[in-house]
Amino acid sequence: MEADVLLNAYIDLNLLLAVCAVMWLGLRWSLSRVGLGAAFTQQLRLLKALSSMLFVGPIVAIVLTTWVWSNTPNISDMLVTQFLHGSIQMSASNFETLIGARDAIVRDAVSQQSIWSQLAFGLFAVGLVVAAARVTLAAVRLKSILKGAHPWKRSGNLHILISDVARVAFSTRDLRNRYVILPSHLLTSPRDLRLTVAHEIQHFRQRDIEFEFLQEALHPLLFWNPAYYFWRNEMRRLREYACDQSVLKRGWIQARAYCECLIRASQFAAQRPVLFEARIPVVAMVERRGRRSGLALRKRILSVAALTDRNGPAILWATAASFAMVSVVASAIAIQRPADWSHDRIMLSTVVNLERLANRNATLLPQSPFQGGFVAAN
Repeated sequence: MEADVLLNAYIDLNLLLAVCAVMWLGLRWSLSRVGLGAAFTQQLRLLKALSSMLFVGPIVAIVLTTWVWSNTPNISDMLVTQFLHGSIQMSASNFETLIGARDAIVRDAVSQQSIWSQLAFGLFAVGLVVAAARVTLAAVRLKSILKGAHPWKRSGNLHILISDVARVAFSTRDLRNRYVILPSHLLTSPRDLRLTVAHEIQHFRQRDIEFEFLQEALHPLLFWNPAYYFWRNEMRRLREYACDQSVLKRGWIQARAYCECLIRASQFAAQRPVLFEARIPVVAMVERRGRRSGLALRKRILSVAALTDRNGPAILWATAASFAMVSVVASAIAIQRPADWSHDRIMLSTVVNLERLANRNATLLPQSPFQGGFVAAN
């Protein structure tokens, strides 16, 4: 596959991720306005559906534009049409340069002839290597923790392990088995032990581990994109809120006891603070890193206190999911590059040539009767 094709696909992924982030902000605001801001389980499902469309949407867009709808509109062609209709007031040459900026950047980045392209490639390569090294280090550290943990219980492919190293409980998996790793101090608190196991098993029911691995796998490629971090933080925030709600809705756990368990888990994790720690690809019960953990725990406890059975009608969530999926596919089609020269693009090229010819003639015409030519007498 050619380098420019890969680079354009990478640009499309980043643009689509930014579009999805803006779309999710709008959906979240709309849900809060209709009183469904605390329906975290349904919000998590909606966000996961939207995340899946990041990869399915471009494939659907290619299928539609190749076999179903050949003359699909894209942003570039729509801008050309608006320019020819007089809706965009700027010179034809500048407009052509504007809409062709992406192709020019891609050509320059592939050829590596300019200083800026070499510098950008160098910075990206360094960031990619550092992010990949962190992910690799995290995977090695996770394997070490699993290897050093002690088996406690097993049910099918679910293994519950006791670790003397882990400071917080977390869940993870490999291709065949699922693991719940519990700190050894929980053995002295049977109630906290039951609550923690119930919480971590719920993450498996929600498929949170698979999405966490997907996010970590994309980190080396999207480390520079703010939309990626927003998407990752939203996914982690919602999965914990949704997990808390699902566990408490079973009825055998009191909200007060559950919140006290979260507080004790956070206090134990904070007893040995760290300045640098590679984030291992797991789903932990509480956030351990940084000063934001206290604020995150406070918001989480408030979300537990705001537990409600109001989830809204199923048709509303189905409509929101359908709207999000259709919007992602439409966005994937809109950001595609023009396939060939359309009638409007030929007209734009003609206007650009006429404008350049007029500018050239203006520079060649004499500015006064004494600069060439003759003045006719009356």
